[in-house]
Amino acid sequence: MPRIVSITLQNTDDARPIIAAITEDNPGLVIHSYPGIVKIDREGSLTVKRSSVEERLGRDWDPQEIHLSIVSMAGNLDEEDDYFNLSWA
Repeated sequence: MPRIVSITLQNTDDARPIIAAITEDNPGLVIHSYPGIVKIDREGSLTVKRSSVEERLGRDWDPQEIHLSIVSMAGNLDEEDDYFNLSWA
């Protein structure tokens, strides 16, 4: 049985393009919006793609920049130059 991975981001202008990219690239999400944060849950895994965020920002984006917006996360982290992935595998 797959487990739920989760990422919680600040609800800021910097994080909204990341949230939009996550939403588009990962079907089956459960999104919880609160005044200051957005919590995103997904069964199995969740990936933030560099190219998707760059498309929304209109500039180069380093996946390391996501750390400026993260409040919390649940899952094993796999980070590369082109993506940020959470999973339990």
